[in-house]
Amino acid sequence: MAQHLEGKSAIVTGAGRGIGRGIALALASQGASVIVNDFGGTVEGEGRDQSPAQQVVDEIRAAGGTAEANYADVAEHREAEDLVRQALDTYGKLDILCNVAGILRERMIFNMTEQEWDAVIRVHLKGTYNTTHFASIHWRQRREFGRLINFSSSAGIRGSAGQPNYAAAKAGLIGFTKSCANALARYNVTSNAIAPGAATRMTDRGLVSQDATRSGAPPSEAETGPRDPANVAPVVVYLCSDAASNVSGRVIGASGYQITLYSDIVMERQIFSDGPWDIDRLFELAPETIFEGLQPPSGDRPSGARSSEA
Repeated sequence: MAQHLEGKSAIVTGAGRGIGRGIALALASQGASVIVNDFGGTVEGEGRDQSPAQQVVDEIRAAGGTAEANYADVAEHREAEDLVRQALDTYGKLDILCNVAGILRERMIFNMTEQEWDAVIRVHLKGTYNTTHFASIHWRQRREFGRLINFSSSAGIRGSAGQPNYAAAKAGLIGFTKSCANALARYNVTSNAIAPGAATRMTDRGLVSQDATRSGAPPSEAETGPRDPANVAPVVVYLCSDAASNVSGRVIGASGYQITLYSDIVMERQIFSDGPWDIDRLFELAPETIFEGLQPPSGDRPSGARSSEA
């Protein structure tokens, strides 16, 4: 069987568990040399533990692959720089960057603290900026090949009542991904976003199984069916390959055994005025034209734990 990423080098952040782990294993199985990054914190981003990243490295090496561990907090600018430098020093180049790392601090908007907002934005948005900034410098100099994969979420596409910080960050990453696609195209770099669906430590918070609780195993660790985080990895492998040079600036859903290409935001309706809008005229026209038939969201339960990303 052909290895579709033979000779490629990659960084996968948040690769010690869940979706990131599945991606690191898949990239390595397809011939890529991988830097497995994970600072080993909790879902809330607290604490540090080197063992998750090292365990994934050990798995890759046991299967005959090539991998090194990295324990950086990607939201720290200089730690992210050191992460990219490690890939360049170890493998001589960086072809692939998969930004999977993330945390969760759930709260309804009227209860959310400034610290809870800042912590999530810091990891998801600043962390992705940090690694991409340093990778893009290399890609711009090299002008040969680059694959940027950022992780968004259904929360960023449709919103999530109990996750205003997470939803904002994940929607922001779609804009960031499109910006990078435009900026880096001339350097032969593609940039895409994944909206995953899988059982992870994040979903364990809202989908607790009584059987798993009694046995002491989180539900995500027992998942082997459609919600297995490993199911997200195949489309990531494809997007990281030479075959996907025509795919950039897009959002791709990966959930279970389904892969979805999301459409870009397009203009739906438009009304015109010959000059500055007369407010009374707008009130007359709007209900019968641009806003006709619209319905507000029905709202969902403040259980933002139904997030789908590792």
